[in-house]
Amino acid sequence: MADPTRANLPRLSLHVPEPKFRPGDAVDFVGVEVPPAGSAPRPDTAASPRDFTELAYTMVRVLDEDNRAVGPWDPRLSADTLRRILRHMALLRAFDERMFRAQRQGKTSFYMKATGEEAVSVAAAHALDYEDMCFPSYRQQGLLIARDWSLVDMMNQIYSNKGDRLQGKQLPIMYSAKEAGFFSISGNLTTQYPQAVGWAMASAAKGDTRISAVWCGEGSTAEGDFHSALTFATVYRAPVIMNIVNNQWAISSFSGFAGAEATTFAARAVGYGIAGLRVDGNDALAVYAATQWAAERARTNQGPTLIEHFTYRAEGHSTSDDPTQYRSAGEPTAWPLGDPIRRLKDHLIALGEWDEERHAAQDRELAEQVKAAQKEAEKNGILGHGLHQPLDTLFDGVFEEMPWHLREQQAQMMAEEAASGRPWDRK
Repeated sequence: MADPTRANLPRLSLHVPEPKFRPGDAVDFVGVEVPPAGSAPRPDTAASPRDFTELAYTMVRVLDEDNRAVGPWDPRLSADTLRRILRHMALLRAFDERMFRAQRQGKTSFYMKATGEEAVSVAAAHALDYEDMCFPSYRQQGLLIARDWSLVDMMNQIYSNKGDRLQGKQLPIMYSAKEAGFFSISGNLTTQYPQAVGWAMASAAKGDTRISAVWCGEGSTAEGDFHSALTFATVYRAPVIMNIVNNQWAISSFSGFAGAEATTFAARAVGYGIAGLRVDGNDALAVYAATQWAAERARTNQGPTLIEHFTYRAEGHSTSDDPTQYRSAGEPTAWPLGDPIRRLKDHLIALGEWDEERHAAQDRELAEQVKAAQKEAEKNGILGHGLHQPLDTLFDGVFEEMPWHLREQQAQMMAEEAASGRPWDRK
């Protein structure tokens, strides 16, 4: 029976987060607080995390509305460095555009673009040492491009062709390049977080000088692996930079489902006693400065840093996604932090170190570079043009020495294939 003493108590209600805009809605982001560029203080890299918790709630910004670099976080980069960062961001966008079209042409099964998020990976890569180990999620192909990795090698993986170093065993865009300090991408969300922390702990235990950096989306912070990694990172003061790319959408789930209505994602750092920064993810100079600052902390044994990159996913989650089904078409153009490539370009022009004519010429040059790489990669095959890897290699690349039961299964598979009259010989 109901307890009569509780009859006058208010009924409980469950809060279900709801995005502000749906398809067809007019969009304005007046509720997004964007502090003035240069207003965030820059603490000493040896400062205790408890002394600057406010940086987890404001936003580190360098480029102002007049395209000037202002404030204490200005990394004071040379014009040559700024041009290299701009070039790599533009190359990433050109690469994305061509690979997106390749998927639509049926040459590969899947692709993911980084449109609007180019600064998050490219500027960070420029601030890290080449020897530092990167543990990316699936939208950080800019790390490889900023490290001048072969576009042909990346395309071979996307096409899963005979030139694919992973032998067609990974979903397209899940690259792996040990030589470039680029850990294998996993489709399982946030598994890279404990891996990056463990790698950093091992580097420290060996007395090495290399640090690690890891990326995940804001939705992935709801995964247990994220919190396990933060626990180990703070306990052992692991030399690791942990990046959260808050692009507002986890496929069709808006950031509120991961906790954005309650607080910032950088605030996760406060509870763990970790240095936390919230950064304008569309400001290449702010991303560079924050990464450089966090790297200095890691290299001087001051422990980990968690950086939230506040940005926006300008296009679909992947080629399998249609964002018009769940968000307003006006969101990408209304985003108040603008386009990272245009912002850096305008800054260089304001410095007198760039102009629209050179930028247009560079875009044409990069488009031709990507086109030539695609032509070369397609010589190794594309989707639907037969089996590009020997069939018996299906069992390779898992164990250093193949166990007996897999050898038996491999032999059985090859025997059945031979009996079918369609034998695939090892090439």
